[in-house]
Amino acid sequence: MRPAEEDPLLASLLAAVAAAAGDIPLRLHVAGLLLDRGRAAEALEHCSTVLRSDPANEEAIALLRRASAELGAARPGSRVAADRPSADPAMVGRSGFDWDAAEAQVQDLPEVGRVDDGLPDPVGEGDVDGLVFTDLSLADVAGNPDAKERIERAIAPIRNPALARAFGKRTTGGLLLYGPPGCGKAFVARAIAGELQANFYRVGRADLLDRPAPTAELLASNPAAERRMHAVFATARRSAPCVLFLDDVDGIGPKRSRLQNPSTLRAVVNQLLFELDSLNRADSGVFVLASTTRPWDLDPALRRAGRLDRMVLVAPPDAVARTAILRFQLRDRMIADFDLTEVAEAAAGYSAADLRRVVESAADSALSDSLRRGQARPIEAADLVAAIKRVRPSVGTWLDLARAAAGPSDGSYEDLHLYLRTHRRR
Repeated sequence: MRPAEEDPLLASLLAAVAAAAGDIPLRLHVAGLLLDRGRAAEALEHCSTVLRSDPANEEAIALLRRASAELGAARPGSRVAADRPSADPAMVGRSGFDWDAAEAQVQDLPEVGRVDDGLPDPVGEGDVDGLVFTDLSLADVAGNPDAKERIERAIAPIRNPALARAFGKRTTGGLLLYGPPGCGKAFVARAIAGELQANFYRVGRADLLDRPAPTAELLASNPAAERRMHAVFATARRSAPCVLFLDDVDGIGPKRSRLQNPSTLRAVVNQLLFELDSLNRADSGVFVLASTTRPWDLDPALRRAGRLDRMVLVAPPDAVARTAILRFQLRDRMIADFDLTEVAEAAAGYSAADLRRVVESAADSALSDSLRRGQARPIEAADLVAAIKRVRPSVGTWLDLARAAAGPSDGSYEDLHLYLRTHRRR
């Protein structure tokens, strides 16, 4: 039996490469898998294919060096020997790559990774815009004890790697936060970074694609997106310990089965998968968080082991959280003395964003009344209750969609099904 036939996954990937010969991230991903399986000669061929069209591709060069070394071509102290494939007669004529011509083509180019193409430099200064350190913790996330307990279980192996290994638990893999919009997924992500005492690196769809905000047409003409993805992960590694937060990940990791072929976005998904897998090969010090409002639209490969394989529902805030949110939104405003818990009870099912609108509406009413009276009066409980009646909760539509999209047989949505059973749409 041929090796590829013994490995169905690799056989499928090789078939995919044959069908999409120009898909460079996929070809490099396959080259890495071949190296992991001891098939360096085949990996070298794929690297050579990439270098014919992109002689400065740093990932291809790195893989080629590794393949060459495994084939016994590298000589200690000789950089050239490590850069070139073996002159083994068995390899002659198979790749057809002219190394002398390639060197002549690139000898006047700037150092790889320093090309002035407007892309983030994965190793240079200035490539960490958005990287912050936060002193938040899960204690700052009011209410929602079930979600916090799930998060604690998910990050426990990261906090205690030796203990995790003793019990056979993985210290790799990522966490997907999902739920209706406006319920604080980004805030929870920052709190997780604080718990892990790690840098927080928030990256969204617009950071990976050319500005302005991309459209489908722009995606089709955006060949730089894969390199931006690589630069983001390189920055996260360099900034370790780091929590890399992929905000609205469904925008960069949709189901490839729904994409037209060819599609640049398909290559972006492939690159994301490659980068996630690369974190599992060594202790990188990077923990990947992602958020989405539509987890059922993510490419299934993103949910496999070692990637975003754990999910936590960030549901609309409970009564304790609503009270805390209202108190925060009312800070620095003139308010009367009243019990916020009663107002919070009246706002059951409202998201954090909805509650902000409620407070703004109540403040407008109090201000208008003050102008009519000619005398300032504080915001009262009645203003907030009236605003709750005017501002309808925004999460109902999402709950209906979630109920239809997350089938009852899918164990991934256990916390969602529990929430749907105990909360009816308002």
